[in-house]
Amino acid sequence: MGCLGALLFLLGGLGALARICEITEVDSTLVERLGQHLLPWMDRLSPEQLNPSIYVGLRLSSLQAGAKEAHYLHSLKLSYQQSLLSNDNSDSEAKPSMGQLALYLLALRANCEFVGGRKGDRLVSQLKRFLEDEKGAIDTLAMAGLAFSCLKLSNLNPNQRNRITVALGRVQEKILKAQTPEGHFGNVYSTPLALQLLMASLRPTVELGTACLKAKAALLASLQHKAFQNPLMISQLLPILNQKSYVDLISPDCEAPRVLLEPATETPSQTQVPGFIHVTLKVSSISPSYRHSVSVPVSSSLEDVLKKAQEHSRFRYGTQASLSGPYLTSVMGKKAGEREFWQLLRAPDTPLLQGIADYRPRDGEAIELRLVGW
Repeated sequence: MGCLGALLFLLGGLGALARICEITEVDSTLVERLGQHLLPWMDRLSPEQLNPSIYVGLRLSSLQAGAKEAHYLHSLKLSYQQSLLSNDNSDSEAKPSMGQLALYLLALRANCEFVGGRKGDRLVSQLKRFLEDEKGAIDTLAMAGLAFSCLKLSNLNPNQRNRITVALGRVQEKILKAQTPEGHFGNVYSTPLALQLLMASLRPTVELGTACLKAKAALLASLQHKAFQNPLMISQLLPILNQKSYVDLISPDCEAPRVLLEPATETPSQTQVPGFIHVTLKVSSISPSYRHSVSVPVSSSLEDVLKKAQEHSRFRYGTQASLSGPYLTSVMGKKAGEREFWQLLRAPDTPLLQGIADYRPRDGEAIELRLVGW
């Protein structure tokens, strides 16, 4: 079994194996700075920008946004309820995705609203169908698994218990198989949700404990490199940094004291001469192919590069808003098909893990936009 296996076996015997997936001793100042990233998003209430994950992440942290939280939840209900509970024959494009569906259910739980009975059965059925019909990314699968865990442990829908148990086992198996050699589940940004699910596992094993140890080390290393800037990713990370998961919403303490977040104060920086970087933008999935060098200020996002290219060349692109930020839908007039997407790569063939709004190219980099199938 080996030394690590023996240690994990003993921990399991002591009932502590599940806790090995928890991250402890995180700097509270770091947690507060991450929380401050979410405050501006509490004022963005358009359907495209409303994000249940922000509400849930704050409720599971030691932080709060004051009166903004109640207003934000009210806006979520107005936006989600009609499409969520519409009949199955309605326009499928108007329905929330599996991840959004799970998030909305968890947001209601975070506010001590309990979804059971006929309405709960409908939600479970939709989640189960999505899990069967979609391959699902690791973060999407973990989100559905967390919703299933909450429903199973709270016993709100006993007639669905067997279906939920089977679905949970499938989700955990897929997540463990997706662990990279570095330790991430899928990638660094899907790891927090995966860890939340594994923390709540009712079947802790040596395999799970070993996987969690590797994942925690990889995630802590990424925090040191300030990898988390996107508000959606931060909201999924905050519970982990407070030793909680969405499953804690089974018995939420809605009166627990939380520290009121204050907006981050920007300290005036020293006078600096603004610098510029040069980024080469390539598109080979069209004819004729496109290649152009763009000059943008230091710390510009890839989205800034695309905007600059559109201003000064024949380059054109289209985006669509999503919970994790804008994503490309068309480049040079060519739209992604039903089973296609525009992949972002750092030349020659390194896929980017961040979206166009979050990735910051370096001077001299070449970025390729490539239409690929899945």
